[in-house]
Amino acid sequence: MARRKKGDKVDGWLILDKPVGVTSTQAVAIVRKLFNAQKAGHGGTLDPLADGLLPIALGEATKTVPYVMDGVKTYRFTLKFGEARATDDAEGPVTARSDKRPGDDEIRAALPHFIGEISQVPPAFSAIKVDGERAYDLAREGEKVELAPRIIRIEDFRLIARPSADEAVFEVRSGKGAYMRSLARDLALYLGSVGHVSALRRLSVGGFTEKQAISLDSLRSLGHGPAAFEHLLPIETALDDIPALALSATEAIRLRSGQPVGLLHRQDRDRIRGFTPGGLVCAMAEGRLVAITRYEAGEIVPVRVINH
Repeated sequence: MARRKKGDKVDGWLILDKPVGVTSTQAVAIVRKLFNAQKAGHGGTLDPLADGLLPIALGEATKTVPYVMDGVKTYRFTLKFGEARATDDAEGPVTARSDKRPGDDEIRAALPHFIGEISQVPPAFSAIKVDGERAYDLAREGEKVELAPRIIRIEDFRLIARPSADEAVFEVRSGKGAYMRSLARDLALYLGSVGHVSALRRLSVGGFTEKQAISLDSLRSLGHGPAAFEHLLPIETALDDIPALALSATEAIRLRSGQPVGLLHRQDRDRIRGFTPGGLVCAMAEGRLVAITRYEAGEIVPVRVINH
């Protein structure tokens, strides 16, 4: 007899406005406990010293986490010139100093160099694994961590404020795997100075925005009751940029059993208009997500079946 999972079957996305000082893992644990959910995960790590959007998936929504992590993210960060830090943020010890303070025009002229596909070395204090160990664990033990550069994509990079000669505030739209701490570090070096991130906030993740977010304090104040569950978003909210297909009851049964659904009849032409061969499709029935599928050779093939 299969062992019953602890907790309740809770499915959906909770968009948390994570506070500074809480790790992403801790935030997930807190939310999971508040909802008494069987299963939980998050849509992309946010540093403990950063605040802002942390999408948390509960139950069957965890099957859509990879699609959220692949989405574009928006950040606002403050770059403090003059001090390089071991962690590339305000937490670590100073490793280098510079008297150079670039002007606004210098900064704006440098930003195009960091837009598009660029090579970036992640911070030594990051969750990337090196020989099975987390880089930050090795770095904290005093080991020299050398991470390989990776190609990341920066969609947009703007200077939005200059509180002082020592500080510059930026907004960035980036693809998967981009580190704002590395971006700030590299920009300062490119400008002939050194620097680190002194403040970082994530403003959006994929289709999730601040308008959908709730603070941890507000969520805790609601407790385990109906008011808290009103903040849960449907699973398919994470897939808003993927085309949808309405299924008949028979088609839904086939997909739920792992079988493909053929769409070769004349009456199916309107249903599949705009679908890309090999592209993803959200299969829906009665307003609920049945499966994430792939459109191939005139049929939709289940990739991840959602068990409501």
